[in-house]
Amino acid sequence: MTEAVPESAPELAVVVPVKNEADNILPLIGEIHQALDGVAVFEVIYVDDGSDDQTPSRLIEAGRAFPRLRVLRHRKSCGQSQAVATGVRHARAPLIATLDGDGQNDPADIPALLAMMRDCPEAERDRLMIAGHRRKRQDTGLRRLSSRVANGVRAGLLGDDTPDSGCGLKLFSRQAFLDMPRFDHMHRFLPALMLRQGGRVVSVAVNHRQRERGVSKYGVWNRLWVGIVDLFGVMWLQRRANRPEVEESPR
Repeated sequence: MTEAVPESAPELAVVVPVKNEADNILPLIGEIHQALDGVAVFEVIYVDDGSDDQTPSRLIEAGRAFPRLRVLRHRKSCGQSQAVATGVRHARAPLIATLDGDGQNDPADIPALLAMMRDCPEAERDRLMIAGHRRKRQDTGLRRLSSRVANGVRAGLLGDDTPDSGCGLKLFSRQAFLDMPRFDHMHRFLPALMLRQGGRVVSVAVNHRQRERGVSKYGVWNRLWVGIVDLFGVMWLQRRANRPEVEESPR
């Protein structure tokens, strides 16, 4: 049995980048729908970043059961940041929620983040990012340590006042993202980029779950050392931010 596709334009797009996450596709898509059905008019956009396992066929299978699902595919892997950018660019909704595709982010947290965004005046939504904060990480000790070090280094140098920039669960406006400079690994610096363009970031405690299926694509080295060049690049962007205050002369 398939669900009915809403006729009205979606309020929210849930963008999920994946690479070789075949076993997580159907369970997570089902959870997203369960969390948002009756809460919002939404679409789900999966971006397959060049998977070479059964991920493409599982996404086709999911599309038959979930007509809200849209699937985009990179023929060659371009990285998580580009996958997120592809999803946001193709979204029809003005608001974007991002989730990691490994199932460790809990879709049940999205409605609370959406409620916070709805409480913000519509004219100010392009300046607000709501970022998840995984206070009880369900990872190995090594991964928790590497993330703590990376977050500490990033926060110290960028001053983004965000305790968990690496959490994949975030909510922001599509326009705010499109206004950001784009580069590889930018998904790790979204709060700093939001602050750079005059916005604000609110961190909210969210659930974090153990990975039940598949293998992590990220470790100590690409959490810290690979991001060093990008970190200095974001510092360079911060120093050169220029936000004019515009006034219109009376007639």
